[in-house]
Amino acid sequence: MSVLTIKGLRASIDGKPILNGVDLILKSGEVHALMGPNGSGKSTLANVIMGNPRYEVTGGTIDLDGTDILALPVHERARLGLFLAFQYPVEIPGLSMAKFLRRAAETRLSQGQNLRVSSFLKGVRADMDRLSFDKAFLNRSLNDGFSGGEKKRAEILQLLTLKPKLAIFDETDSGLDIDAIKSVAAGIDHMRGPDFGALIITHYRRILDYLAPEFVHVLFQGRVVLSGGNEIVRELEERGYDWVKEGYGEAGGTPLVPETKASQAAHV
Repeated sequence: MSVLTIKGLRASIDGKPILNGVDLILKSGEVHALMGPNGSGKSTLANVIMGNPRYEVTGGTIDLDGTDILALPVHERARLGLFLAFQYPVEIPGLSMAKFLRRAAETRLSQGQNLRVSSFLKGVRADMDRLSFDKAFLNRSLNDGFSGGEKKRAEILQLLTLKPKLAIFDETDSGLDIDAIKSVAAGIDHMRGPDFGALIITHYRRILDYLAPEFVHVLFQGRVVLSGGNEIVRELEERGYDWVKEGYGEAGGTPLVPETKASQAAHV
C-alpha cells in the first residue's frame, strides 16, 4: 500500500499565499474527492504535489511512502508512482501520442527491463477501445488539434498506460459532455483496486456519481475545512458553498467547520 501524507502544507505563487496549512492523507485502494469554491487552492495543491516550479512551498511536508518528495524534481515524483491529469492538457506538435506513451512507459521500467513493443501496443489499443478513443489518434501529435474531450481521453489513456500508484485529476471532467464524462470515469474506475489511489478535484457531482469516492474533502481559503463521505457532495449540491463560507473561522488556528445535515442527524 502506498500513502501520500500532506502536513501543514503552505504554498504561494508570485508572492501570494494560496495554501495555508493543508493536511491530507491519501492511500492506495481509496478514491478521494476534493471540492471547494473557485480560488480555494485546489489546482495549486495538485501542482504543488507534482512539483510545478511556478509554486513556492513555504511550509509543511509531502511524504510518499517515507520519501520527502518536496526535494524531488517532477520526473522523480512520477517515477515513484505519482500522476497528474491536467485541467488544461498541453499540446505538443511533432510528438506522436504513440511515441510519447512508449517513451513514458520505458522510463518506468527497472534497469535491465525492456519494453515488448507488440504487447505494449496491444494493451494501448485495448485501453483506447475502453475509452471509445479512435486509434487513429496514436499517430497524431499529442493533444495538437484535439477537442476538449479528446484531450481528456488522452490523459486517461496515459493513466491506463503508466498505471501509477496515486493519481490526481485536476478538474478532468471540466467542459465534458455526458458521454465523455462516462468514458473518463470508466477509465479511472478500471484502475480502481488495492494498488491504486485517486484524488478527484471537481466542482460537479456528476463524475462522483459514477466513481462513488470513499472520502470527500472541502478546501476553503487554502485549508481542508471539512472531510466526510458522499453526504458532503449532496449537501453542496443542495446548498452551495455559502454555508461553508459562513461557518468557517479560526480559533487558535483551528478551522471551525459546520456540520452537514447527515452529521446532525447522526447526533439526534
